Amino acid sequence: MMTSQTETRSTKPTHTVYVLKPQADTEQADWIRVGAAWEHGDKDGLNLSLNILGQNVPVVVRKNKPKT
Repeated sequence: MMTSQTETRSTKPTHTVYVLKPQADTEQADWIRVGAAWEHGDKDGLNLSLNILGQNVPVVVRKNKPKT
């Protein structure tokens, strides 16, 4: 069960996740879509769903906060 800290508000992703693959003999890169992300309701993180080698891998990203 998710806590209110990491809940998302929308079923549609708010971000798209890409990896950049360098092209030979150029400074350009191919942008390859590898997943989607949803911003947390508190705006301090994201839930990512990455497709890696045919497997969906969930990842949570949280903003660093100063230690008290």
